[in-house]
Amino acid sequence: MTKYDVIGIGNAIVDVLTKADDSFLDLMGIQKGIMQLVERDRGEMLYGAMRDRVQAPGGSVANSLAGLGNLGLATGFIGRVRDDSLGRFYAAEMAADGTDFVNPPVAGGALPTSRSMIFVSPDGERSMNTYLGISADLGPDDVSEAIAANARILFLEGYLYDKDKGKAAFEAASRATRSGGGRAGIALSDPFCVDRHRADFRRLVRDLDYVIGNEHEWLSLYQTEDLTAALDMAASECGLIVCTRSGQDVVLRRGAEQAVVPVHRITPVDATGAGDLFAAGFLYGLATAADMTTSGRMGCVAAAEVISHFGARPATDLKALFRANGLI
Repeated sequence: MTKYDVIGIGNAIVDVLTKADDSFLDLMGIQKGIMQLVERDRGEMLYGAMRDRVQAPGGSVANSLAGLGNLGLATGFIGRVRDDSLGRFYAAEMAADGTDFVNPPVAGGALPTSRSMIFVSPDGERSMNTYLGISADLGPDDVSEAIAANARILFLEGYLYDKDKGKAAFEAASRATRSGGGRAGIALSDPFCVDRHRADFRRLVRDLDYVIGNEHEWLSLYQTEDLTAALDMAASECGLIVCTRSGQDVVLRRGAEQAVVPVHRITPVDATGAGDLFAAGFLYGLATAADMTTSGRMGCVAAAEVISHFGARPATDLKALFRANGLI
């Protein structure tokens, strides 16, 4: 049985990217800078409206795994795609990036492989319109407990909590990893996801080994406007928490210990994947026993790389960047 450094579980989504200005977004009724879930008909309409499309395997956790694979760690992904052209493309591209796609594409079924139509504005903001398709049907039957038990670190995607089957898959994978001596954690995904699942996420903060969120997600989780108070509560309940703040300092807390990592602001070419690659850098630090400050700096370097070009996955050698920044 393969021993994985990191296994991720989340939505397997093909990203379809194109450039678009604000007038196009207004014309199409697209809300700028956020992720919106869309139904199948609207997804097909938006896909048809895209020009000069760039297609890549995506999904938040899958993007993080691509970064970890770039860094040389052994990674596996638990996700669900259909045995259609996009699903086969997704599985093959994940394997080409060095990540085992644990579950084979599903033959038959009514729902197609999931896809996200991403419109990138001239200022680098991305407006994501996601049709979840088959990935949202991920359930406990898709989780091999033997595989999950062989993960040193398990990384969960909060979006899957939108369905009971996704919750059950998370629970099964987390139990298996922790019973095997590994650590399990989650990315809170977005403030609206937190709003929908506050009680579950509060429990996960207490039960899991680490939690990653941005300032809006932490404020929503604890229903406060005081970020320090929110992080104090989180740190009292979870072994390790991380708070990103949209170009401002990153805060990491382990009990009473705190690390504040400065962010060097750059003008993004495409902000897609910034949080996902921050998570990749942070998890690399966690997997290699780096201290909190170093782990946070690794996350910032990886995030800066991915927003410097089009697409949600690294285009250069992240380990070389870490060396250049004195991190390894």
